[in-house]
Amino acid sequence: MNDKLNTVAMNIIINAGDARNKGNEAVKYAKEFNFNDAYKSMEEAEKLITKAHISQTEVIQGFASGKEFPANFLFIHAQDTLMTIKSELNMFTELISVLEQLNSLINEREV
Repeated sequence: MNDKLNTVAMNIIINAGDARNKGNEAVKYAKEFNFNDAYKSMEEAEKLITKAHISQTEVIQGFASGKEFPANFLFIHAQDTLMTIKSELNMFTELISVLEQLNSLINEREV
């Protein structure tokens, strides 16, 4: 069971890390006022973080239904990573929105 839990933990960490990379890419695009690509990257980031969350949920549901899991620090780290990156993605979304509003204001003043 510990090997399976380690595999799930690594899947969570990898998908969440890839989501972070896509989120960073989205912010880079937004800083260039390229909002189409920024939103595409954020969409990909959300798909990846959802994959990570589904993996986590399966383990938690197993635990809730009575399955025993040994203490596993890799899984604890994976959960921490997932929640941290989910928070970052929320902030990236807000930052992109602010940059889009700023871009609109700049364009209005140039007219």
